[in-house]
Amino acid sequence: MEYKLIRVEVMDEVAKIEMNRKHEMNALSHHMLREIDHAFNYFLKDESNVRLVVFTGGDECFSAGMDLKEIPKLSNDYIANYFMLACKLYTTLMEYEKILISAVSGIAFGGGFNLALMGDIIIASESAIFGHPEIKYGFNPLLTPLIARVGAAKSKELALRAEPIGAMEAYQMGLVNCVVAPEHFQDEISSWASKLSERPPEVVRALKRAFDVVSRLDAKAAIEYEMEMMAMLFNTGDDTRMRMQNFIQQRAHERDQTPD
Repeated sequence: MEYKLIRVEVMDEVAKIEMNRKHEMNALSHHMLREIDHAFNYFLKDESNVRLVVFTGGDECFSAGMDLKEIPKLSNDYIANYFMLACKLYTTLMEYEKILISAVSGIAFGGGFNLALMGDIIIASESAIFGHPEIKYGFNPLLTPLIARVGAAKSKELALRAEPIGAMEAYQMGLVNCVVAPEHFQDEISSWASKLSERPPEVVRALKRAFDVVSRLDAKAAIEYEMEMMAMLFNTGDDTRMRMQNFIQQRAHERDQTPD
């Protein structure tokens, strides 16, 4: 597929997907959803060396959400297809095996807010504004990823009030991982991407799967699952032991270099 509404770049082990409907504030048209879904399900699967994906709307705007110019003109069948495609994309991102960073600058409303929430890590510019205005239009926002991040009480507040919140308020409620000045936004993204792309892919896959599984188990079953996973990863090759030995040697070297 030739991408017209998104930009996809791969550099070393980091991929960047940027929504590119700037004049429409990256509103989520049917075609743009298709392109994003294709990028994750096909293009990035062919790029087997990619360990981490940065998903962004650029420096000015993440996404205004559903394309309100397009949606009212669509037939009932087409609207049903639109929401099925959105559901498929959200599921893909929630189950994505690689590290996913959402880099949010400017507004992230409605469906754009949903997409931002799919990131394992959310980096926000000070200009970021999050909001779920859906109730004002007569339908519901997506609650599952929101509740997973900030709990039921704050999710109800955001959904029922339907008022936007700024980056610092989002940080204080645990919605985003960090907030940076706009002039440092790209540097912060690069820093996180550089560090996290070094994480072993097999451990990332297992860890992301564990986050999904343990939330559904009682405490005893969850601990058993995690300890079994730990034993499995430890015994499926020499990488873990080698990393431990390298870490110990590095720490010893650092101590030797430290003046008394």
